[in-house]
Amino acid sequence: MDLGIKGRKAIICASSRGLGRGCAMALAEAGCDVVVNGREPNSLHQTAEEIRRAYPVVVTEVAGDVSEPSVQDALLSACPQPDILVNNNGGPPRRDFRDLTREDMLRGATQNMVVPLELIQRVIDGMAERNFGRIVNITSLSVYMPIEGLDLSSGARAGLTAFLAGVSRSVANKNVTINNILPGKMDTERLASGIRAGAEKAGVSYEEQAAKQAAEIPAARFGTAEEFGQACAFLCSAHAGYITGQNLKLDGGLYNSAF
Repeated sequence: MDLGIKGRKAIICASSRGLGRGCAMALAEAGCDVVVNGREPNSLHQTAEEIRRAYPVVVTEVAGDVSEPSVQDALLSACPQPDILVNNNGGPPRRDFRDLTREDMLRGATQNMVVPLELIQRVIDGMAERNFGRIVNITSLSVYMPIEGLDLSSGARAGLTAFLAGVSRSVANKNVTINNILPGKMDTERLASGIRAGAEKAGVSYEEQAAKQAAEIPAARFGTAEEFGQACAFLCSAHAGYITGQNLKLDGGLYNSAF
């Protein structure tokens, strides 16, 4: 399916690995020039080279933590007029809420709520002027259902969701959309760390704990970064202009609800 975005320019935050990488690969496959980002320069370069080998698009690397204003500046310097922005950032580590300090809470809220809002502030008016914009925020299924130890991440991402509910509707008439993708149990290092912790607590092997968690999902498996990226690419496509302010759950049916 031609997504109608060949030649568009996309910034994908935290895209050297995991779900962000899946999004960068899918957007490049659709013909977008991509700006990829990650904290670790070597893994970032490896991802960029893989995209260059696979697709005839321009790939620009911006290393660093997207939470830092200087890195945000570098992203917008590399791509001053993005058509697509995919917000992604690492969340706070698992921790009992009783152990969170004020500094921890402020850092978590900054990473998962303030930073994406700062980037949206900087790109949304230009998108509206050009009459095309696609903003996708990678949040979490924990916005809808709690995950033990990720309360800070859940709260910050829920705050982002509520904040943007009104913003998304204010620019819909300019062909600018803002949507959120809520990953469930995806086959990433963050999930693996949770499985390791659960296995240690339960006194079972990693494999046993992973099988137990997969069995809880109606699809009976974990999701992949590749299928996540393709869903993101569709929301960024020319065909998705009538979809805005929505929360797309990619969870294999784990969230049990009729609506």
